[in-house]
Amino acid sequence: MVRNELGLSNKTICDWASFCREVLIEWSVKRQGKIGGKDMIVEIDKSKFGKRKYNVGRIVEGQWVFGGICRETKSTFLVPVEKRDKDTLLQIIKDKIEPGSIIISDCWKAYNCLQDEGYQHLTVNHSVNFVDSTTLAHTNTVERLWREVKLKFPLFGRRKKHFLGYLARSMFVMAFEEDKRFHQFLLEVAALYNPLHPPHPQP
Repeated sequence: MVRNELGLSNKTICDWASFCREVLIEWSVKRQGKIGGKDMIVEIDKSKFGKRKYNVGRIVEGQWVFGGICRETKSTFLVPVEKRDKDTLLQIIKDKIEPGSIIISDCWKAYNCLQDEGYQHLTVNHSVNFVDSTTLAHTNTVERLWREVKLKFPLFGRRKKHFLGYLARSMFVMAFEEDKRFHQFLLEVAALYNPLHPPHPQP
């Protein structure tokens, strides 16, 4: 549509799409500090984006994302991961969640060490129920986050190398009302490419 309406070349359109992704990725990195805090509840979970399917005789894999949301502040983090082992997830938890937080998760074995890492840890066994009958722990908030993020992902033409950009776009759309998004995007462009302080040309 853009090519037909504006008479732009495919290369120009791809360059602008890349530029927009760069702005949104920078915004998402800038905003993702630590979430939670003493006695604040943080739900964590992992989810796969894209389904395994057969395509001309080969299997196409999706992308795993590890994420969390603080119930009290609604602050989130979303991190694409290649592995879901203890070392990978624990490092992200330490980087993204304040010590003293109450972490609620499923019973994935990689989380078993959280009590020893300065966190309070509650679990819910999803093979039995969705709310723990004793502690009332649940991960409904982070499950809802996954649904919202995935609804804002492009349905077609997705490429794994652009996955971080798709994720940043989803987070940006969720963070701002529709009538404020474009203005906020321009503010982020100005912050990244400040016309008063242009980058030094490469020698």
